Amino acid sequence: MTTVRSYRDLVVWKEAIGLAKSVYKLSADFPRREVYGLTSQIRRAAVSIPSNIAEGHARNSTREYIRFVSIALGSLAELETQICLAVELEFCTQPQVDEVLKIAEILGRRLHALQSSLNAKVE
Repeated sequence: MTTVRSYRDLVVWKEAIGLAKSVYKLSADFPRREVYGLTSQIRRAAVSIPSNIAEGHARNSTREYIRFVSIALGSLAELETQICLAVELEFCTQPQVDEVLKIAEILGRRLHALQSSLNAKVE
């Protein structure tokens, strides 16, 4: 088993970074008029996920780590909602977002598993 010395060693963080990269690529072709609207929102939500994982891991408290994982889960739900809206607004197609949503689903399961593991430590 690999020793976790940094948040950069966490599989969940690496996958969140991959999701953020995918979201940036997906949103690159959104309409220019949305650069300060949905494009910005969707990118900030995507960046928030690995950022909160990293910040939570860096805290000196398991309870704080749990809180930041919870925030990451909230950002993931926000991102999924915004991706669905982008399809509805025809900024992208369902086939274009299917892979991103698949990554998001896997990441959500990992975040819930991390949350459960951390909760078990404080009980």
